[in-house]
Amino acid sequence: MDSTFRADRRHFLATASLGLAASSVTPAWAAGAFLPAPQSLSNELGKALEKGNPLVVMVSLEGCPFCRVARDSYLEPLRRQDGMPVFQIDMRGAQTVRDFSGANLTHDQLVQAWRVTIAPTVLFFGPSGKEVVARMEGGYIPDFYGAYLDQRIEQARAAIKSAKSN
Repeated sequence: MDSTFRADRRHFLATASLGLAASSVTPAWAAGAFLPAPQSLSNELGKALEKGNPLVVMVSLEGCPFCRVARDSYLEPLRRQDGMPVFQIDMRGAQTVRDFSGANLTHDQLVQAWRVTIAPTVLFFGPSGKEVVARMEGGYIPDFYGAYLDQRIEQARAAIKSAKSN
């Protein structure tokens, strides 16, 4: 492992740790970014596909510092500034959501069905509720997270465009 990688990783871990430590004293109004939970994945997917976008879903775990960095620094700004359809599903969550087939599942059941074991995991859904590109699992090096995210979104858009033309 080269020293630049180790230094970047230490910086990311230190930043995430500071965020976690600060969260215990941060007032509720400054708790960080918010990503909504979808009511219906199929409805949200339909809206995303109309615009040629994938449906982006982050699987998060409460208290996860890496989830907070991904949400606050990358996913929420993508939703707010670019209008990208980005939603959050909570590991172990009891909240219900209608899945792509129309069944009502808890967040926890959905996470299990998707075989997600790492938080954060970002999934990119296209036609028929299928993942169209590789998911992003875990906390990437912050210097590259945005680039990896942008790359996946462009790949997903290309896959969606290709599926429409077939």
